[in-house]
Amino acid sequence: MTAFGDLSMKSDDVLHVELEQFRRQHRDLDEAIAALEDKGARDPLTVKRLKQQKLRLKDRISWIEDRLTPDIIA
Repeated sequence: MTAFGDLSMKSDDVLHVELEQFRRQHRDLDEAIAALEDKGARDPLTVKRLKQQKLRLKDRISWIEDRLTPDIIA
C-alpha cells in the first residue's frame, strides 16, 4: 500500500480535482504563513505547524502529479 493509499484507487478525473484543491490549500497556507511572519508572529509553534501542513500537502501534490504523468520510455 502506498503512503497515500486512499488516493491510489481514485480515477484520474477525481485526482485532477483533488490536485487543484491541494494546490489551492498550499497557496492559502503560504499566504497565511507569510502574513504571520510579516506581522511578527508571536507563536512560532503555529508557524511551524502550518509549514509542516504545507509540506504534507506538497508531498500529496507531488504524488498525484507523478500518478497522473504517463511513464515515457526514453
